[in-house]
Amino acid sequence: MSVIATTKRQQYRAVGSTAMAKVLLMGVSGIVGIFTTRLIISSFGTDAYAQYGLLTSLRDLLPFADLGVAAAAISVIAASRNPSEDDVVRRTLLSAFRIIFISTATICAVAVALTVFGLWRPLLGHAMSEQAELPAMVAMVVFAVGLPLAVGTRVLVGLGRTTRQIANQFVVAPTMFLLVSLAVALSAPAGSWLAVFSYGANALAGALGLWQAARLLRPQLGRVARQLLQPRRFPGLKIMDVAGPMLVQMIMLPIALATDRIMLSHLAPGTELVQYSLGYQLFGIILQTVAAAGVALWPVFARNRATATVQAPWSMSVAFVAGGLLLALGLCLVSPWVVGFVSDGKVELPLSLLVAFSAYVAVEAAKFPLGMYMTDVRGLRFQIAPIVVMVPLKIGLALVLIPVLGAAGTVWSTVVAMGLCQVLVNAWWIRRDVEHRRRQARTGS
Repeated sequence: MSVIATTKRQQYRAVGSTAMAKVLLMGVSGIVGIFTTRLIISSFGTDAYAQYGLLTSLRDLLPFADLGVAAAAISVIAASRNPSEDDVVRRTLLSAFRIIFISTATICAVAVALTVFGLWRPLLGHAMSEQAELPAMVAMVVFAVGLPLAVGTRVLVGLGRTTRQIANQFVVAPTMFLLVSLAVALSAPAGSWLAVFSYGANALAGALGLWQAARLLRPQLGRVARQLLQPRRFPGLKIMDVAGPMLVQMIMLPIALATDRIMLSHLAPGTELVQYSLGYQLFGIILQTVAAAGVALWPVFARNRATATVQAPWSMSVAFVAGGLLLALGLCLVSPWVVGFVSDGKVELPLSLLVAFSAYVAVEAAKFPLGMYMTDVRGLRFQIAPIVVMVPLKIGLALVLIPVLGAAGTVWSTVVAMGLCQVLVNAWWIRRDVEHRRRQARTGS
């Protein structure tokens, strides 16, 4: 039996189990989230819900907060034969934690400065109330403190335990629901603090993942903890050859893809922001499922490179698109009833927005297997230029389309920019790379 056939089974097994776990998670979380959203809107109003969506979207603007070190950690752990004792893994994790602690301190300092100088509302637009500046600062501090905890989730992915990492997320939605319910029961004026609840629930999931990672890598993370504050005696490893290109991507992509709410807050009526936030919440269930299944391919492709196995991602990309569109169609069919229940009849999602989000799902689904194939140094470096081009393209299209199409306009700007600058360009590079690697395999060079 060929190595490629075995690799295909590994791919489908990893993606299948991860997707099933994610679908189950999103089903449970989606149901709990629906009740949470209904509780927020009925108890605190649509303005509080819009503000909550705006503040929680800041985490989408800051995926680069770990400075790209997660990419190095996943790749090194996935390629290691014995990560619990591997000195390269230990030194990589030392560097990762040290860099992330710098990021944590920086985010906290910036959050405090924005609050002291009253810059949150000028930055985020009229959807922010004056009373929300202190909660915004606290939310960002909680987010920053959770960054080192999130290293555990990266370790689990590198170990091929993506399903377990997803299972940890089951605590997020119930925790959020309990905190909102408690605030309502106590009649607490918590409308501006809802985002803090969300960031706290995610930090709890991160802590659970770090604890599990420490057990699986025992005694590796214990050694890292003891050596963390002794950089001269226990130096880390140079990881910026992978982390650097990933960092550039993680800075550029949020500018291109996660500024939608901010642009709508500045350029469109408040109803458009509410519609977008609710639409993104619903279709986010599918987008997160696609992302989780895609990340499960990262260690598979990393092991392929370590063993000189050549396997193109085309079939996985087609399967992802088909599955994503099927889920999107199902969501579109039930959306009138779901949206009516969630918003207590106060919000409707137009057909144009549903179609736009379905197209977004298709493009995102096509992109993920391609991106996971390109997680080596060459692939990561190549992606920088197209992503840099995508930023002004996306923002320029959004500025033109939002006044015409409203919330759907910013989604379509994402579809066009991502389709051109990530799907098509990455597919071109992968085709050439696969041919090159197969020639090398045939000649033995």
